[in-house]
Amino acid sequence: MTVACVSRKTKPGAKRKLILDQFAPYRIVALGHAISGWLARAYRDENITIPEWRVLAVIGEAERVAARDVVKRTPMDKMTVSRAVASLEQKGFVNRAPDAADRRVSMLSLSGEGRKVFDRVAALALEYEDDLLSILEPEEAAAFRLALEKLEARASENEQ
Repeated sequence: MTVACVSRKTKPGAKRKLILDQFAPYRIVALGHAISGWLARAYRDENITIPEWRVLAVIGEAERVAARDVVKRTPMDKMTVSRAVASLEQKGFVNRAPDAADRRVSMLSLSGEGRKVFDRVAALALEYEDDLLSILEPEEAAAFRLALEKLEARASENEQ
């Protein structure tokens, strides 16, 4: 099946053929899926899922965070975050307490065991990132990070 796609660089009315292996959004998703799959093996060894890891990572980075802020920081909906938090609490990795300033808000923090799991998986994730990016020259890695920032900003504009 051929899909018509108009680019800003294409003359008005001209059509280009969509070639999936050359389509940037597809390649970004495919790369993300491959990376996520590799990292999922590290999570599995710790008995946590990808959504649980994302929650742990947000909490681990901030020390203490409101549950609603986890939703804002990850590409997950409120229900997925809620289930992940409940599971992490049940496993003893996350503590929940009311916020002193607003008792309606639940604040999340890592338990001692949760911190150990976070530290182990974070070390593996960073090691994997180093290995993945090691094929890039320092200038290429910097350009890649800048390109990611620009693409994320553009995608955010399109969501609004």
